[in-house]
Amino acid sequence: MCGFAGFFSQGKPVQQAELILENMGAAIQARGPDSGDVWFDATMGIGLSHRRLAIVDLSAAGAQPMHSATGRYVIAFNGEIYNHLDIRAELDALGPGLSWRGHSDTETLLAAVEQWGLEQALQRCIGMFALALWDNKNRELLLARDRLGEKPLYFGFQGETLIFGSELKALQQHPDFQGQINRDALCSLLRHNYIPAPFSVYQGIEKLLPGNIARVGIADKIIHKHQYWSALASRNASDFTVSSEKDYLQQLEQLLKAAVKRQMMADVPLGAFLSGGIDSSLIVALMQSQSDKPIKTFSIGFQQKEFDEAVFAAKVAEHLGTEHRELYVSEQDILALVPKLAEIYDEPFADSSQLPTYLVCQMARQHVTVALSGDAGDELFCGYSRYTLALGLWQRISKLPSFLRRGLAALILAVPVCWLNAFSGMLRGRLKGGLLGDKLHKAAALFSAQSFDQLYLKLTSHTDSPQEWVMQGSEPTTPLIQARALVNSTEPLQRAMAFDSVSYLPDDILVKVDRAAMANSLETRVPLLDHTLYEFASKTPLSLKIRQGKTKWALRQILFRYVPSELIERPKKGFSVPLADWLRGPLREWAADLLDKEKLQVQGFFDAEKVEKLWLEHLSEMRNWQSLLWSILMFQLWLEKYHK
Repeated sequence: MCGFAGFFSQGKPVQQAELILENMGAAIQARGPDSGDVWFDATMGIGLSHRRLAIVDLSAAGAQPMHSATGRYVIAFNGEIYNHLDIRAELDALGPGLSWRGHSDTETLLAAVEQWGLEQALQRCIGMFALALWDNKNRELLLARDRLGEKPLYFGFQGETLIFGSELKALQQHPDFQGQINRDALCSLLRHNYIPAPFSVYQGIEKLLPGNIARVGIADKIIHKHQYWSALASRNASDFTVSSEKDYLQQLEQLLKAAVKRQMMADVPLGAFLSGGIDSSLIVALMQSQSDKPIKTFSIGFQQKEFDEAVFAAKVAEHLGTEHRELYVSEQDILALVPKLAEIYDEPFADSSQLPTYLVCQMARQHVTVALSGDAGDELFCGYSRYTLALGLWQRISKLPSFLRRGLAALILAVPVCWLNAFSGMLRGRLKGGLLGDKLHKAAALFSAQSFDQLYLKLTSHTDSPQEWVMQGSEPTTPLIQARALVNSTEPLQRAMAFDSVSYLPDDILVKVDRAAMANSLETRVPLLDHTLYEFASKTPLSLKIRQGKTKWALRQILFRYVPSELIERPKKGFSVPLADWLRGPLREWAADLLDKEKLQVQGFFDAEKVEKLWLEHLSEMRNWQSLLWSILMFQLWLEKYHK
């Protein structure tokens, strides 16, 4: 795991090029604290900076930027190719001539690129990665990202110079960086709590979409992009055949074990996150079953019992015989982290589970350099409660005529939220969770949906009209919107999982873990995103994913071969924090300063009047605006950090 950055001035002179590259690398040193180097070709105007977190081949033979054996290519690479030894064997079988300098996956990838070209080489790779590759022969720069978006890559022309890197803070170090804020991207932030690819918070800077290659030549002002793999195409494939459930579960377990085994490849200490839930418990169980010594596992606990799952994780760890560590954090531990979030996440990012995620990564890094996680089980095996919630809602409201739905919605919306909340207060002993007014007004908004897809988008949105909050902003069309036309399945739940696989998974879940881990110089790996497993699971019939109200049915069946069901079967708590209460309590002064009406008016990004009303309603408990407020606060915090 590493970080890289660079620029391409397309043959134009660059003053102090190596210093610029060193500064770009220094900005992301946490991604690669072990070593760093730069390379610059003055004739071509191409430069690469690399920071290394040594995981495989700790010697100098794995250092980057790395030149290919013939000198045609130079690469800066971030990630891991888990099957690189298999690729080496394939290359060696082609005939004599290769002389390996070391055993790094970067060297293997370069040799594969020389033999087959970049796209065919990547087609052979099983792994997570982002890379910048300079081709001396064709005089072009190639940028590429892994199939499912585990590793980040930002890029874009700033004036006449193409700049690129693992994080925005590296791009900011280039003297041509302009830093004009993308108001349209702010609209997406308010809807989703994250900025979906290909957009970034800056005008002219993109995120390369997962499964894509971008190239630009010596005199080319256009960045040419090509998709070499598609998550949606994999879900649309129809070549799935199993003779029986037993046969299916056997195939799935074999794929899971193979994926976990591949990702246990490391020359440094390795462990896993363990929450005690289905996904992380399964990954740890499969790791332990293939290890001759106890796996190191890590959990984080909370003093508030309603959020704490550490006790369940400890029981799973004891059953599996892992070397388990847990850290109980106080409210003060988490709150102290809040002011640092802008620097950690580098771009406005507002999934509040980022707080405990950072802390568990921080703890794990004290003992290991690599940690496996159970992420992606929900998107692959129908694990989120919102999937069945959305389906149930659609099945009910779709039976009603449109005019009746509109009438019901108008009737509910005509009653002020504060009145409904006051009514719910009188019934608080019988109503569990949430405020009645918020829930009913949210439900009323869903009544206008004309399809399941629209309903799911509304259900997962934190506001349905983000452009009303952003001054001079207009919500852009994202891959999530475009996905509606690209998913073949008519099954609503399969469609919902497909939508999450191209937006929520890469742009929220994977971003959250990558930035939290890399800020602590920890490499994280996600076995469930091994693309061979993803392709198999994404074509799995829904009946093997959810059954009799049980989500992730197939994963449960395999897990229960290793862990008794009574250690797992319980309501899911998630990795959440009591954000609504914190904003009214210990975070109130901090938030009030960032949301100051005069400050917002001077900055000119948000409608200050609307934000003030939002804040006051939340403080008075008239409404629960925690998600929308957190998005605004994360932008405000980021703005103060990077644009004083």
